Amino acid sequence: MGSVVEWIDSSWYSAYAKNWDDAMFRERIIAHIKPDSVVLDLGAGAGIVAQMNFKGLAQKVCGVDLDPRVVDNPMLHEGRVSDARGIPYEDEVFDVVFSDNVFEHLDDPLSVYKEVSRVLKPGGVLLFKTPNKWHYMPTIARLTPHGFHQFVNRLRGRAEADTFPTRYRTNTKGDVSRLAAEAGFTVERIERIEGRPEYLRMTWPTYLAGALYERLVNSTSLLAPFRILLVGTLRKMV
Repeated sequence: MGSVVEWIDSSWYSAYAKNWDDAMFRERIIAHIKPDSVVLDLGAGAGIVAQMNFKGLAQKVCGVDLDPRVVDNPMLHEGRVSDARGIPYEDEVFDVVFSDNVFEHLDDPLSVYKEVSRVLKPGGVLLFKTPNKWHYMPTIARLTPHGFHQFVNRLRGRAEADTFPTRYRTNTKGDVSRLAAEAGFTVERIERIEGRPEYLRMTWPTYLAGALYERLVNSTSLLAPFRILLVGTLRKMV
């Protein structure tokens, strides 16, 4: 089975490497970071995603997370334990706030949008990457218990401690546009992206099914609402 998976990798997805989505998101973030930027990683956690390391590219990188491991995150100059609804920083501190695979976990997304707006400087940028609600993966996640999510991620090599309950309350283009407007943001860009089907690479039959789905939803913009990634770039109004 492994050889068939490897063949699909090399034949159909040769341009994709491990964590391709994080590498793509990194490029989006770097486009907005300058040497004097002060940056906040919202949901920084323990620092397990190497692509989210911006030390050396910005003046200061801060992070907040409910996970106490954030204080020892090696990718941060400063990590603080906090809920995203009460970011422990003064008003208008940051030039850039980014969030990688966090927005799907928010219970009260409007409060988070407003908090991010508060700590951003006028004209500052919020970037996030999160699953698109209507893709099959979040749809299955909404219909299954958290223990099943931990089991699937364990098969994919992700620790149970890094698998958190999902809510999907700001995970469509419409949801993002509405919440952004309420919190004082303008929407610069919302991308919906489908790439290599990571969640189905466990066996060749599932991988093949995922590849066929990928080709289908990328065949027309009409099917964009069913692609896996929702990547947003929002700017705080001046």
